[in-house]
Amino acid sequence: MNFELHEGIEMLERTPITLRYFLTGLSNGWLECDEGDGTWNANQVVDHLIEGEKHNWIPRLKMILEEGERKVFPVFDRHSHLDGRSSGSLEEKLKEFDSLRSKNIHELKELLDHHHHALDATGMHPAFGKVTARELLSTWVVHDMTHLAQLVRVFSHRYMEDVGPWKEYLGVLKKQS
Repeated sequence: MNFELHEGIEMLERTPITLRYFLTGLSNGWLECDEGDGTWNANQVVDHLIEGEKHNWIPRLKMILEEGERKVFPVFDRHSHLDGRSSGSLEEKLKEFDSLRSKNIHELKELLDHHHHALDATGMHPAFGKVTARELLSTWVVHDMTHLAQLVRVFSHRYMEDVGPWKEYLGVLKKQS
């Protein structure tokens, strides 16, 4: 087991900063590109991360700590951000994400300060069954990294045809198996 809470928090704290520096000021060509039908652009990734901050990580951690395995987590709709309700500029969304993440990290620290052995506490996921708080928090960190990698991949694929024969040497452009 490699998960250490303070190290996980280090990564969670960096995601809003990374997104702000990576995305702010980019042209619409970058922000609106995707990999085709059913894939997400940068705006949609940020919308998805906001939904997770509101409805996934901390609410599920609270359920683990308060309910244990007595209640199954509500299903998290991973596609709810695509329902057309999202509004505001990317900068406004990044500020909202930053604010929500800061609040959630503060709440995470408070929750774990009050619950000894909290990382080993278990809850019930609707698809996976019994899960631990450690698994949930590890997933939160890796979820962030997944979407950062997704943005890099989507942006790289925008120039896939333009790199010509160098495509052979650019791993980010190769199909993932």
